Amino acid sequence: MSTGPEQFVLDLVRPEPPSFDNFVAGNNREPIAALRALCASSLPENGILLWGAAGAGKSHLLRAAAARAATLRPVIDCATPHEAPSIGDVPQGALVVVDALDVAGPVEQGRLFTLINQLPACGGQWLAAATLPPASLALRDDLRTRVALGLVFEITSLADPDKSVALAAYAHERGFRLSDDVIAYLLAHGRRDMPTLVATLAALDRHSLATRRAVTVPMLRGWLQRDRGLSG
Repeated sequence: MSTGPEQFVLDLVRPEPPSFDNFVAGNNREPIAALRALCASSLPENGILLWGAAGAGKSHLLRAAAARAATLRPVIDCATPHEAPSIGDVPQGALVVVDALDVAGPVEQGRLFTLINQLPACGGQWLAAATLPPASLALRDDLRTRVALGLVFEITSLADPDKSVALAAYAHERGFRLSDDVIAYLLAHGRRDMPTLVATLAALDRHSLATRRAVTVPMLRGWLQRDRGLSG
């Protein structure tokens, strides 16, 4: 992995706010479709659990869902189980989003069990994320059972060979063409995690529009060197 000028600049690229549009789905199209339905209150199930390894994009999808749902229904977005509300604090029809379910302590697990049980009575639903599937979570049995009754999806990271195809497809969706040599340059000179790669493509797209130049390797190289000079 490169640690040269290009890597330095890629570290400075600011990610866009999480959304479904800037998440490269790969094999995760089914959970994203379910999340869209959840946001619109059209999912028949009471909730969804996303699980997968760190860096797979679970938190991105939770924040994206919370932002999308907030335009359609009340949302309570909790970065950790410690922030989870009591059922009396949940508005009618709300979506309660809880990240890092794995770290819930005994008090939080009790509150979440009551919350998940009683949400249907107020037209509410839940969305949570964890690093393991329900059967492997270190939760009290009744909460683990309730969570497993919702839809459960594994969020999988893209393998390196799939990233080139995914990046080209993402660029196409944004309305510009990304050649194989540009993709190869990005993968050779930057971090390989998708949030950084997608943020870099978004920044490249903005730069391309501002300069009215196609995204090519010389343009990318010059952009990286220029930004390094401005930040140095």
